[in-house]
Amino acid sequence: MFVGVLRLSLQIVGARSLKDKRSVVRSFKERAQNRLRVSIAEIGSLDHPQYATFGVTCVSNSATVCDQILSDVASMAGTLPDAVLTDRATEIVSFGEGGSGVQGGIEQALGPRRDEDEELE
Repeated sequence: MFVGVLRLSLQIVGARSLKDKRSVVRSFKERAQNRLRVSIAEIGSLDHPQYATFGVTCVSNSATVCDQILSDVASMAGTLPDAVLTDRATEIVSFGEGGSGVQGGIEQALGPRRDEDEELE
């Protein structure tokens, strides 16, 4: 399993208020979610009307598919009429069976499993 993560930064040149920004942000998020089936959230520059930063994620059996989907999201952002794509960073993370491909993953943080019966004794 592969998890793709993308960080995008946009400059919304014509926005004079947070209401102007919200219109561009909402439109982009809805298009990316509906067309490319990704998870997307605005994660930065929340109080600045001319800047927006997004986190985008996808999951696939193929790193190539993750990379292509995230590339498509970045292309979509690059063609927005009301915004300019100013920064982009992508990372693809590989997870083995049960997360064993990640050192210090959640299984390690939780420690060994115990039965509920053992806890009651």
